[in-house]
Amino acid sequence: MLRSPIVFGVVVGFVLCQVATLITTVYLHRTLSHRALTLSRPLEGVLRALTWILTGIRPRQWVAVHRKHHAHTDVDGDPHSPLLLGFAAVQLGNVGLYRKVAKDGAQVARYARDLPADRWDRLLFDRAFLGLGLGIALMAVLWGPVVAAVAAVTHTVTYLLLNAAVNAVGHVWGSQPFPNTAHNSQVLALLTSGEGLHNNHHHRPTSPRLSIGRGELDPGWWCIRAGARLGWLTVRLPRSDRVEEPAAA
Repeated sequence: MLRSPIVFGVVVGFVLCQVATLITTVYLHRTLSHRALTLSRPLEGVLRALTWILTGIRPRQWVAVHRKHHAHTDVDGDPHSPLLLGFAAVQLGNVGLYRKVAKDGAQVARYARDLPADRWDRLLFDRAFLGLGLGIALMAVLWGPVVAAVAAVTHTVTYLLLNAAVNAVGHVWGSQPFPNTAHNSQVLALLTSGEGLHNNHHHRPTSPRLSIGRGELDPGWWCIRAGARLGWLTVRLPRSDRVEEPAAA
């Protein structure tokens, strides 16, 4: 089946989506937004470049949107609350909701003041379409234009839907072991490198580990722990490796 360029393109696109999702949770979320990790300079450079090529996201904008969500969770001012806007509006329109804050320079400056644009942003990383174009061109060189096109569409659609689901599903369906408005979904967590454990995250937003209860799986944390053992990064809160029992309902 993988001899078919369309099937192979779908597989490549889904794998790229998983790589991008892992980078999103480790780099954009746990490292930049919540400062739970300190990355070595080489690793930070690699993740910064891969973020540009795989998503076109400007990190300071992503951080600003996410920090605003934490500052106004499910109340007026939340950029993407399904409790305020409706599930469909967030699941299907998350990109537009994201851009409302990301394109507002005043809000980005307020919520991501520690991430000002540098010369590399001005030269390369603020040029989203250049990064995405380079990624597609590389796939075309490696596997041909059909695989590149199918992989690009598959990656884009799955990445956007999964990220939207963290905001939509993560505030509507799932367990709530801790008293906040977010929910845990282990299925979503496995598809998003741990991000589906959203109730846990809102309980301990600065923790590098999203799994708390016994049996919860956080693939992003596995990668972080491996990186720490290799000396590629430092975990700011090593005590989070201890299992914590949720309060009784």
